[in-house]
Amino acid sequence: MRKKTPSFADRCYQMLKKVPRGKVTTYRHLAHALGSRAYRAVGQAMKRNPNAPRVPCHRVVRSDGTLGGYAGGVAKKKRLLTREGVRLRGDRLTELKRQLHTFGMR
Repeated sequence: MRKKTPSFADRCYQMLKKVPRGKVTTYRHLAHALGSRAYRAVGQAMKRNPNAPRVPCHRVVRSDGTLGGYAGGVAKKKRLLTREGVRLRGDRLTELKRQLHTFGMR
């Protein structure tokens, strides 16, 4: 019996589980960690995440440090990130470089 090849979204979710509490990643870094440049497809996968918060899609932000969207609403995303120790000012991370998880890439 052949194993089912995981979908792009499933691969996103598995990779995202590697981002620890108190850290964030970007749509771009997550796509690159998967060997892709499909940043928008990563965003769509996060939007459709059936396993939040176990698969922590709230930890994915835009490359400029702004929060981006969240299926539960941006206010909830802010609460979740703040509870995990991520520092925000308004809808932007104050220390993106320090809080960024890059999956071992630069």
